[in-house]
Amino acid sequence: MSDVLYSEHPAMFKNNPLGFIASILLIAAFGLGLLILLWWYLQCKSSTLTITSRDVLYEKGLLSKSRVEFGIAGIRTVKVNQSFFDRIFGVGAIQIYTSGDQPEIQVKGMPDPNRVRELIKARQDGGQRS
Repeated sequence: MSDVLYSEHPAMFKNNPLGFIASILLIAAFGLGLLILLWWYLQCKSSTLTITSRDVLYEKGLLSKSRVEFGIAGIRTVKVNQSFFDRIFGVGAIQIYTSGDQPEIQVKGMPDPNRVRELIKARQDGGQRS
């Protein structure tokens, strides 16, 4: 059985602090802010990126699920994008490529995105030495 090294949902506040503050301010406007926050919360909690010692798994969806899973050995590139504010809040966008020009997994607002890249690289380097 593979050990789970990373398992996170996209961050809510850290991913978009201005949107979060605007939603809080909109609570006074007929509860519109509560609806926005609820929808946003469900969007964040319905996505999970998991990295084990052998595989990468991305699940998305609340009622219907979409699941992408592949071995770490098949990963060609891990791309991390962080704006200035993303770096301040410790989040970023992750793109994982296995083959071709389109990423197999693309997820925004993930906590500690460079850790994901380092975990995958360490597992690839470890797998090549064995």
